[in-house]
Order: sequence, then C-alpha cells, then structure tokens
Amino acid sequence: MTDRTIVVSDLRDAPHFFGTVANRIWRSWWEPRGFPLSHITGLLEESLADGAESLCLVAHAGDRFVGTASVIASDLEERPNLTPWVAAVWVDPPFRGLGIGGDIVLKAACAALDTGAGAVHLCALPGKRAFYERLGWRLDEKDVGADRLEVFSMHRT
Repeated sequence: MTDRTIVVSDLRDAPHFFGTVANRIWRSWWEPRGFPLSHITGLLEESLADGAESLCLVAHAGDRFVGTASVIASDLEERPNLTPWVAAVWVDPPFRGLGIGGDIVLKAACAALDTGAGAVHLCALPGKRAFYERLGWRLDEKDVGADRLEVFSMHRT
C-alpha cells in the first residue's frame, strides 16, 4: 500500500498504463477463454482515439496501477440493444475493500450518462450484486447467458 493519493484518469491522459490495463483485463476475462492479448489491446486502442465512444479509466497512485473500468457500447451478447455499458472493472488485490472499485465504477457510469444516454448498464456474477446495489445500480435481470450473469442499470436523474 502507498500513502500517495489515488486518482482516476482517462487512459488517454495516462497512456503509460496501457500495457498494465490490457494485461489485467486479458488475464481476468479473455485469456481463460482462449483469446490472445492482441484482442484486448486492439479494443483498448479504440478507446484512445479522439472522439471515441469507448472510454477507459485507470486508478493510480503516482505511477502505481490500482484499478480500471471502461465504458463500451456493448458488453453482453445476449443484450445487444442495451448501450452503453460499464465493463472490465478491476482493482488490484492490495487495494480492494478501500472504495476504489466503487469510485471507478461511478466515474465510468457518470461519463457514460454525460454523453446523453438515459441509462448505463453493467453485468456481473451474482456474488457481486450487493456491491453494485450499494453503489445505486438497479438489478434488472438475473441468470442471463451461459455465465448466469446479472444485468444492472443506472439511470439519469
């Protein structure tokens, strides 16, 4: 743990974290399904373009990576009509339980809603329900797809 302040930056403003963010996302969700790292780096590169619809946020303490969350058009094959989504939420283990994950998720949700979307969506395993509900996410569906995910939404107020 560090005594430095943890800040959340757009990856475009902190591109030196690109490789770390790609690695965490890939190892957590894509490597186990047989996708190459280049699949994730390609998706992340899209979020770096000016005017990109996707966004990647990175939490860091100075040059130490802490966590990440992204805003993407679609995160659930079974619900292609829902957009945008908060996705790829990850906090490194030493920083879990400190409110950092919630902070990143809410900043990503606000960024999505600031684009004019009426709602933003998120999917997670059932064990994460209490975490997202505490942050103000509304559970919309249970048991979706092969992974039996739960689908949440947050609406513009």
